[in-house]
This record gives sequence, C-alpha cells and structure tokens, in this order.
Amino acid sequence: MTSKITLHKGDLPAGIGFPNGVAIDSETLGLKPHRDRLCLLQLSAGDGTAHLVQFDGHSYDAPNLKRLLADAKTAKIFHFARFDVAVLSKYLGVVTQPIYCTKIASKLVRTYTDRHGLKDLVGELLGVELSKHQQSSDWAAESLSDAQKHYAAADVLHLHALRQRLDAMLAREGRTALAQRCFEFMPTRATLDLAGFEDMDIFSH
Repeated sequence: MTSKITLHKGDLPAGIGFPNGVAIDSETLGLKPHRDRLCLLQLSAGDGTAHLVQFDGHSYDAPNLKRLLADAKTAKIFHFARFDVAVLSKYLGVVTQPIYCTKIASKLVRTYTDRHGLKDLVGELLGVELSKHQQSSDWAAESLSDAQKHYAAADVLHLHALRQRLDAMLAREGRTALAQRCFEFMPTRATLDLAGFEDMDIFSH
C-alpha cells in the first residue's frame, strides 16, 4: 500500500472527513497514562492516508480532534482501545465513542490462537508484514524521524480492512452483538483503569 502521511502540530486541521469511520492509535512515553504523556495521535480514513497529530506536552487544546472523538456518528476503530481511550480521556478530556476494537473482536473469534497483537492480525488476515522496529522509541522528540512516522502510520492504515474481516468472522460465529456490548463498555473500562483498578478484576468473587 502506498500511503500518504501528513504531520500536524497540536490539532487536526478543520475540513478533514472520515465518512467510513476513523482508525486511531496513540504513541505515549510508556504504558502508564498517569505517568507517561500522550505524544502523538495517528488517524486514518482507511484510504491509504494517515494524519499524525503531534503534541508538545504543554497544550492539549485540540478542538477539532475533540469534536471528532466525541462525534456519535463517526466510528472510532482501535487496536487495544482500552489503553487509547484511557489516554484520550486523561489528556484530551474526551469520552471517545462509538468504539470498535480489533483486539477484542480478535479474542472473540480467533479462539484458535493466543496471538492477538496487531502484527499477528495484519499478517494472518491481510497478508501484510508490519515492522515493529520503532515500537520502543522517543515519541516526545521535537522532530520525529521518517522511520517513526512510517511506524506510527502503519498502526492505523490497516484497521478498516481488519474490521471488515473481523466483522465477517463475528457474524459467522454469532458474536456480533456480544462484541458490540464489549465495545460499549470500553469507556467504563478505561475509567476504571484511570481510577486505579487496572490490575483488579472487580467482577471476581
């Protein structure tokens, strides 16, 4: 896939449309939202384009992004939405909805494996090999390298196609409604994580 990657500072420009939903991923300084700040947000319309929004760590006043994230008419497609939704809540103050999570969908239908990472999903279902060489990277750098930009873009460029394949599998196994209920619970799960319950199963005895 030949992709077009555009970097923006602080917010998504007005006028960019996502008629078929928006694929979203985030890059942070680590995996603890309370400690590790949001540095980059990647978005794609599923058409081979990727928009990267870079934050300086001082201002998260991004009205266009916030409007998009809260828009009930635009589906937000994530891989591991639990983390990204928590990060977006903490730093942008937005409850992201509606949500589709390819990792949750995978766990509901790919019960023949315990490999549900994005690299595994894209490789099996789409026949695409993703590079993860920039996974551990300084995303707070003032200037991102071309390798970082391409890595970040790759995390959203394939999510629309994954959703289509996983939707067919969910329908085949009769688990579409179950998946939808899991997606609807995601903002609550993210809120529990931010409240300090990330390592506790509150539903257990």
